[in-house]
Amino acid sequence: MQTETSVSKKQVVQEALIQLIIFKLGNEEYGVRIEQVKEVTITPEIAQMPKTPAFVKGIANLRGDIIAIIDLEERFGLRRGHQPTTEALSYTLAIEAKDYTIGIVVREVPQPLSLPVSAIEKAPEFIQDNGIQEKYIEGIARLEGRIIIVLDMMKLLTPAEIMQLNSRGESSGARPRT
Repeated sequence: MQTETSVSKKQVVQEALIQLIIFKLGNEEYGVRIEQVKEVTITPEIAQMPKTPAFVKGIANLRGDIIAIIDLEERFGLRRGHQPTTEALSYTLAIEAKDYTIGIVVREVPQPLSLPVSAIEKAPEFIQDNGIQEKYIEGIARLEGRIIIVLDMMKLLTPAEIMQLNSRGESSGARPRT
């Protein structure tokens, strides 16, 4: 009897689902855990900030909060095949971390996706960014011929970048999260 119970518990663990928000950067699909995304909205007007890294597009007012807007294609060094010369409609994923909120610009409507935890494999060490101590690639998901790179948004920025964004935000009226 105990064997049947432990077998059914193992099946439940193996069938546990993870919910992701899927979006494209360049020609690849990326995903973040749904609990890391505060909201998805059409990208608001972005005010450029001086002396910020190239991947920081500026700041925007998102429902009364001033947040930094980040372009992950620029951050990751990805090149899009047909990049428009004028900014097309884009969407922003508001990502809320412990100490800050940032907006991630994506070009297509992000889609929710549920998949088994077992579909996500650990990311090989050689694909991680050597310049960042924390590993922001959580894993690689395979689903019906698709490959989805799962990001841990809480580890995306270095502590120095977080401090820089917070100090820029404070001078423009934004406050870091406490």
